[in-house]
Amino acid sequence: MPQLDHREVEHEITVQAPAEAVYRLIAEVENWPTIFPPTIHVDHLARGDRDERIRIWATANGEAKSWVSRRRLEPEGLRIDFRQEVSAPPVGQMGGTWLIEPLTNDSSRVRLLHDYRAVDDDPAKLAWIDDAVDRNSRSELAALRRNVELATGSTELTLSFADTVRVAGAAKDVYEFIAEAQHWGERLPHVARVDLREDTRGLQRLEMDTRTKDGSTHTTASFRVCFPHRRIVYKQVTLPALMSLHTGYWQLTETTDHVEVTSQHTVVVNPESITSILGAGAGIADAREFVRSALSGNSLATLNHAKEYAESRR
Repeated sequence: MPQLDHREVEHEITVQAPAEAVYRLIAEVENWPTIFPPTIHVDHLARGDRDERIRIWATANGEAKSWVSRRRLEPEGLRIDFRQEVSAPPVGQMGGTWLIEPLTNDSSRVRLLHDYRAVDDDPAKLAWIDDAVDRNSRSELAALRRNVELATGSTELTLSFADTVRVAGAAKDVYEFIAEAQHWGERLPHVARVDLREDTRGLQRLEMDTRTKDGSTHTTASFRVCFPHRRIVYKQVTLPALMSLHTGYWQLTETTDHVEVTSQHTVVVNPESITSILGAGAGIADAREFVRSALSGNSLATLNHAKEYAESRR
C-alpha cells in the first residue's frame, strides 16, 4: 500500500488507431498543444536518441504552471517514462509512464501512470494535486483518442495559416506592442475590452472582447508564453463557438535593416456549430473560409498597427 503522503494512480483509454501511431503522437512533443487541452507550449531544452529534457507550460485546475521534465523514450516497447526535474508548487515530486499496448492492428490501449507527492507532504496540497492529475489525465486521454483518430482519418476540420508583415523598425518595439496587450483597447480598433494578467513573468493570461464585422463582440481568453524579443506563443482556452481549438504564435525575425513579423494560427473547426453560426446549408469549407478570413483580418490589423508603432519610434 502506498503511503498517504505519496500517490500512485493510473488512467487508461482505448483508441481506434494503431499503437505505433499513438506512440508517435505522444513522443513528438510539438504535437501536445494541439492534442492535449491543458498544454499551452512545450520546448526542448536538450535531446538525444532516447533521453530529453523539456519545459512544459500547462494549466492545472485553471491555473497556468511551468516545469521541466526528463523523458526516456522506448519506441520498441511503446513506452515513455517521465520525471519532473523542477516541479511547480504545490507539487513536490511528480513522475510517471505512458504505456501503449496493441489490441488489434487498428486499436490500442493507452495507460497513463503517475506517482507524486506534495510540497511539505501537505494533505490539502495533495488533494489539490489529486484533483488536477485526475482532471488532466481524463482530459488528455479523451483528447488523445479524439485527435489520434482524427489524425488517422479525416483532417479537413484542421487548418493552419500565417500572415507576415515587414517592419522597418526594431524587433524590441514590435515585440513591446504585441506583448503589452493591456493597451490594445486603445491601440486596436477591433478590440473592445482587454484584461491582461502576468502573475509569473513571461506567462500571461489575456482575456478580451473582439468586435466582429457586424458590430457584435465575442469574448476569448488565452494563455501566452513570452520569449523576448523574438516569439510569443499562445493557446485559447475560451473560444468562439465555431472553433474547438485555436493555438498560434507571433514570430519576430530580425535582419540588418528590417524585422519580419509573422502571426500563425492552427485551428480545428467545431462542426456542430457551423449551421447555427453560418446558416443552413453551410459546410466545413464555408467554416474554414470564415475562420481564416476573421483571424487573418484581426492578425493583419494587429501587425500593421505594430508596424506603425515600431516605425514611429525609429
